[in-house]
Amino acid sequence: MTAVREHFGSRLGFILAAAGSAVGIGNLVAFPVAATKSGGGAFLLVYALFVFLICLPVMMAELALGRRSDKDPVGAYRQLSNGSHLWRIPGWLALITPFMIAVFYLVVTVWVLGYFIETVTGNLNLLATQDFFIHFINTPKVFIYLVALMLIINAILSMGVKDGIERAAKTLMPMLFVMLLGLVIFVLTLDNALLGVKYYLIPDFSKIDGTIISKAMAQAFFSLSLGMGIMITYGSYMKKRDSIPGSSRAVAITDTLVAFTAGLLILPSIFHFNPQIDPSELSESSAGMIFLFLPKIFLALQDSIGYMGASAVAAIFFFLVLVAAITSLVSIIEVPIATLRDERNMTRKKAIYVVAGVQFVLAIACAVSFGMVNWFTEFVQLAGVNKSFFDLVEIIFYDTILPLNGLLVCLFVIYKWKKANFDKELQEGDAAFAGSFSQKYVNFSLGTFIPLILLLIFINTVALKFFGHSFI
Repeated sequence: MTAVREHFGSRLGFILAAAGSAVGIGNLVAFPVAATKSGGGAFLLVYALFVFLICLPVMMAELALGRRSDKDPVGAYRQLSNGSHLWRIPGWLALITPFMIAVFYLVVTVWVLGYFIETVTGNLNLLATQDFFIHFINTPKVFIYLVALMLIINAILSMGVKDGIERAAKTLMPMLFVMLLGLVIFVLTLDNALLGVKYYLIPDFSKIDGTIISKAMAQAFFSLSLGMGIMITYGSYMKKRDSIPGSSRAVAITDTLVAFTAGLLILPSIFHFNPQIDPSELSESSAGMIFLFLPKIFLALQDSIGYMGASAVAAIFFFLVLVAAITSLVSIIEVPIATLRDERNMTRKKAIYVVAGVQFVLAIACAVSFGMVNWFTEFVQLAGVNKSFFDLVEIIFYDTILPLNGLLVCLFVIYKWKKANFDKELQEGDAAFAGSFSQKYVNFSLGTFIPLILLLIFINTVALKFFGHSFI
């Protein structure tokens, strides 16, 4: 007998949970640096346009699929396609993608947890040394931290949608916002901080080209957790009286505000550390910024607030990133759990055990891909370059498949499920949406230029990542 479908207890709970899935490590670090290196305010404008003109309709489509079907991604595609075998493929892709993304994301979060613990225990000076990161990720500590992290995440998931995911979001997301604002206010009082604000916000439209536009689109799409099956799953937990368009806008605004605010933390900190720095030389890698560059910045604060003060600021930052990563992981891992519950009638506890067991093994394979085990370190060659098992998982399931999944959502909603059914679901809980400009725009965009853009991104990503050529 199928269990009664769980639902979020409130619209606010859904918004915070969905925002928690969207707000991750990339928002707090990669976005501010990408904006600074790509035209500052000009990049912010392009990013915001992509969020609200392209990503928002895709989010509405995913939420509508989930709520209408009351199913996981696999079940949603099967039910709304009337059992079509062809349209089951996108459902399985939307299941496998978050499952594998969680594998490498767990490893990165383990590193964040380790750095937080090292900072709290007074080792900020070690974190700022050149070779500490490579040494740390190849020590047995990472396996201990992996077990601890998975216990925390699965404890939240075991309590269910309302008492686990929603309650955690209502606690952790406000905490994240308050801590982020507190750090921003502190950093803006430092010497030379306004130089960073200036570099971050003043538009430089001369830097905007095809590559930057593609980067902004990818950042916006990935930032909002689209193409991962998360919004389909969370849509199935929404109540009929809740507005999908309104909730989608709230999630997009929240995610964008966090990313924007993070820039007011990262760039002023960098300019306080070195007012002569050329931001174009900064690493675009979140891992490179978090684990190699930022510890040096935090240690430099000891000149003004002492070593303990610098350690406290660093600890708050790493805890902030840890919270963002955990909220994302909870959302990502919920997708395969929901699928096992819906498709195999498993209890939540059994589904958690199955998912956690397989992901633990794969996460270990990723964790040893940095020198511990040579076979995993040089796992495959792509475009003439050796890639580790970790690299391969990230390239396939994060860089490549996400835009493909988004493309399939658009095509399915408009051409298989049909506009009329899509419109009806969007109007459920939001009668004013009927006949509005938003309704006309969403229908038009999902059926025309949005799929084309996602197709081009997918083709270019495959060409770049697997063959070393880019069309943009």
